[in-house]
Amino acid sequence: QVQLAESGGGLVQPGESLRLACVGSGFTFSSSKMGWYRQAAGKEREFVAGIFSDGTTYYGDHVKGRFTISRDNAKNTVYLQMNNLKTEDTAVYYCTGGKRLLEDWGQGTLVNVSS
Repeated sequence: QVQLAESGGGLVQPGESLRLACVGSGFTFSSSKMGWYRQAAGKEREFVAGIFSDGTTYYGDHVKGRFTISRDNAKNTVYLQMNNLKTEDTAVYYCTGGKRLLEDWGQGTLVNVSS
């Protein structure tokens, strides 16, 4: 069975940084496209970042220049480095990937940016 598990969320102040991680299992991670989405309270789920197996990356308009997605295939892990966090980044961050991209999701990790 496919399993995705996010970690690394927490409470930070505006301008600070945070690094999220997502560990995948039950599929061939190294050949899979992976992505991060987020969902704020009362809002729709929003694309944050994606990465292909060859390392090509894509970012949502609101995070480009501040966030960086990367992967470590040996650890079946995809990361999201978030710098210069803003209050608008507050949301539950979800990981997705594999053959069932946008169908298989982790449980999410909460990022709360507040002063």
